Amino acid sequence: MGSPGKVLVLVENLTVPFDRRVWLESRALRDAGWHVSVICPEGPPWTAPYECLEGVHIYRYPAPPPTPSKFSYVHEFLHCWLHSLGLSFKVRSQQGFDCIHACNPPDTFFLIGWLWKLFGVKFIFDQHDVCPEVYLSRFGARKDFLYAAQLLLERLTYATSDLVIATNESYRQVARSRGGVKDSRSVVVRSAPDLGRFRRVPEEIALKRGKRFLICYLGVMAPQDGVDFLLRAIRHIVQVRGRQDLHFALIGSGDSHADLKRLAVEMGIEGCTEFTGRISDEDVMRYLSSCDLGAAPDPLNPLNDISTMNKVLEYMALGRPLVAFDLKETRYSAGDGALYAEPNREDDLGDKMLQLLDDPARRAAMGARNETRLRNELSWERSASALTTAYSNLRAGRPQP
Repeated sequence: MGSPGKVLVLVENLTVPFDRRVWLESRALRDAGWHVSVICPEGPPWTAPYECLEGVHIYRYPAPPPTPSKFSYVHEFLHCWLHSLGLSFKVRSQQGFDCIHACNPPDTFFLIGWLWKLFGVKFIFDQHDVCPEVYLSRFGARKDFLYAAQLLLERLTYATSDLVIATNESYRQVARSRGGVKDSRSVVVRSAPDLGRFRRVPEEIALKRGKRFLICYLGVMAPQDGVDFLLRAIRHIVQVRGRQDLHFALIGSGDSHADLKRLAVEMGIEGCTEFTGRISDEDVMRYLSSCDLGAAPDPLNPLNDISTMNKVLEYMALGRPLVAFDLKETRYSAGDGALYAEPNREDDLGDKMLQLLDDPARRAAMGARNETRLRNELSWERSASALTTAYSNLRAGRPQP
């Protein structure tokens, strides 16, 4: 049987294969017979302008600078869009493609979609974020001109799309309500860890740095991610509750990484907090397999309440219980496998951590429930099947179920 087609994946937010969702999608499409190419920014250690990795052709451009302000945010969009447009011609001549799979943010790839649709190329919008809510949550912004511009870009992206891929039902509802996208051209493909690669390893007591408990945070460190809430919760635990038997490993990086390290010092909690930076998947598994619980401090805001947090699913995959603020999609993912704090109250977040740490039987039961739910209901195998079925339906001109 011949290949069903050739697809070009566009992604700006992270490099590939570091972007786990994009990498899993690319490999799932490859396994289904598609010829897959990716355009993305560079990011250490993946800095080669071109490489073929596990059968996926990856083209990279220089990464933009960090985006601490609204105006540099616009500059990032323009930088990545121009590089992506230029490389799309190169991929077309070297690899070919008959579908463009555009991952946001930003919601500007529809312009590249418009161009290539003139040549019969299908445009697929993979909505990783709801960008108007990202704008409000990241910058504490009002619903101003730039917010209205984000809404317009989102609507134009929906209108250009032959297929909209949502990461959860909340995002699919946004596509219905704001974009007028019918269910016949949308599908939910949830993010999930690859259990073939992301698995538990033997516990390493040394990672607790001599303390009784290890609590891990895993994820991006940007203004909307709430790591500052976690640091204030740690201060409450140490300075108000007087607990000295906890070590916190904060795994990841992002625009706020340096500011957060300074904040930990200013709060006087640097002795019990470890900022690892970005580390390999193997090291992530070492930490999560050794921790007593995972922390999901994403505060309640317009973005986080309707977003599925990868960190939550990764804690679940390794059978870890977690403490989180009570958000709609976090509760959908973790269910009874998490203890929920009142949104945006860091003292309650800290108290809930202590409550769970001091109840080992409850921790064990919650961790077991998380691992079972992830494997049986939220596995990547289910998501990969939804993705490849949606592609098959699009290719055959059939509506999505």
